[in-house]
Amino acid sequence: MTTTFRAARPLAQTLPRPVQAWWRDACGLTAWASMLFVVALWVAGRGVQNLATDPLTTLGRLTGLVAADLLLLQVLLMARIPWAERSYGQDGLARRHRLVGFGSVTLMLAHIALISLGYAITGHSGLLAEVWDLVTTYPGMLLATAGTAALVLVAATSIRAARRKLRYESWHLLHLYAYVGVGLALPHQLWTGADFTASPVATVFWWTAYAVAAGALLVWRIAVPVGRNLRHRLVVDRVVREGPGVVSVYLRGRNLGRLPVAPGQFFVWRFLDGPGFTRGHPFSLSAAPNGVHLRITAKNLGDGSARLARLRPGVRALFEGPYGRLGSVRGGRKVTLIAAGVGITPLRGLLETLPYRPGEAVLLYRAGNPGDVVFRHELDAIAARRGVRLAYLVGRRRRGSWLPDRYQGAADASVLRHLVPDIAEHDVYVCGPEAWTALVVATATAAGVARKQRPHRELRLVGGNT
Repeated sequence: MTTTFRAARPLAQTLPRPVQAWWRDACGLTAWASMLFVVALWVAGRGVQNLATDPLTTLGRLTGLVAADLLLLQVLLMARIPWAERSYGQDGLARRHRLVGFGSVTLMLAHIALISLGYAITGHSGLLAEVWDLVTTYPGMLLATAGTAALVLVAATSIRAARRKLRYESWHLLHLYAYVGVGLALPHQLWTGADFTASPVATVFWWTAYAVAAGALLVWRIAVPVGRNLRHRLVVDRVVREGPGVVSVYLRGRNLGRLPVAPGQFFVWRFLDGPGFTRGHPFSLSAAPNGVHLRITAKNLGDGSARLARLRPGVRALFEGPYGRLGSVRGGRKVTLIAAGVGITPLRGLLETLPYRPGEAVLLYRAGNPGDVVFRHELDAIAARRGVRLAYLVGRRRRGSWLPDRYQGAADASVLRHLVPDIAEHDVYVCGPEAWTALVVATATAAGVARKQRPHRELRLVGGNT
C-alpha cells in the first residue's frame, strides 16, 4: 500500500542556506591551531630542553597534552554543531571522528606508558610498583584510570570487526562512555598536570577548551533538542506498509512549518511506546517536509526499524536533528540521484524539491526485484510532473558491480555513461549500502564526474545501518 504525500512547501522554504566554503576551512584550521598551541605550551614549559635529561617523562607530557586536545576535539565532533555538520556532512564527520578517536586513545596509552616508565627509571623502582603508586596516591588518578578504561572500551568496540558483531543500539550505548572517559580525566589533569597550570595562558586555554566542549554538548545535544521537542510535540499519525518489510511512519505535530528541516536530512528518533525507548535510531525523511506531516520510511533491518511497524497512532516521538547536508551541496543545476532499495528515502525528497529544469535530472533506482521498489507511484508522478529521466535497474546484481546482471560484459562506467550521457556535468547523489555505494562512487568518478562534483554520499541509511 502506498499513500500519496502532500506536495512540499515552496522550494525557498525547504532548502537550507548554501554551505559557505570558509566554514569548513575555519573548522579545520581551528582544530590544527589548537594542537599547534598545545605543542607551543609544551615547548614554553622547557619540553625541548628536558628531552636531554628525562626523555620518557617529557615525551609522556607531550603525548598527554595532545591526547587531551584530541579528546576535546572528539567531543566537539560528537556535539552535532550545525556549522560543522553542514560543512563536512555526516560521512566526513564520521571519518574524522574515527581518526581523531583512535589517535587520541593511542596517544593516551602512550602517555601512560611513557610516564610510568619515566617515573620508574627516575625513582629506581619497578614498573608495576610505580604504576600502582601513581594510581593509588596521586590526586585524581583513580578517576583517570576509570576514564581510560571507558575510552579503551569505546575504541575497542569501534574497530570494524567488533562493530559488525554489535547491534547498532548496543554500539551506540557503549559509545556514550566516551563522554564519561573525558569527564573523569579532567580532575587528574587539573590536579597533577603541571602543563595545565604552569602559566596563566595554559590555565586559560585549557579551561576555555573544556568550557567550549561542555557548552557545545549542553547546547546542541540537550538544550536545542529539548526545546524543539517541547515546541513541536510530534506524535505518530499513522503507519503505512509500503512493501515487503518496509513501512512508513507519518508524524504530526505543532508548528511543523517552522521546523528547520530540508529534504535529504535525517533525525535520531525515540518512540515512547515501551521498554527500549531511550535508544535513538537514525531515520531519514522519505518525503519533502510540507508543514503538516513528517514521514520516515524503513525496512526491517534491525530492532529499531522493526519497531516502527508496531507503532500505534498517538505514540509520542522524541527527535534530535535535523542532521545531514545532502540537499545543500550543489555545484550545478543538472543532477543524478542513484539509490538502492530503501536508500531511496532521502533521495525521494530531493527529487521533488531540488532546482532543475525538465530533462536535467536523472534517477537510477536499483532493486533486486520489482517488489523491492519503494514509492514507485510517487516517483513516477514526480518524474512526469518535473521531467525526470527515470530508470529502474531491477534484477540480480552482477558480481563485483552495483548494476543488475543484464549489463553483463559491459564496464560499469560505460553503462553509466549510456544511462546518463552527460554525467560529467551532473551533481551525483548516492544512497545505499556502504559497499554498494563505494562501487557507485568509483564508477561515477571513472565516468568523468569531476573532483569538485564528487558524488555526495549519505551513508546513514534508513534503518540505522551504514
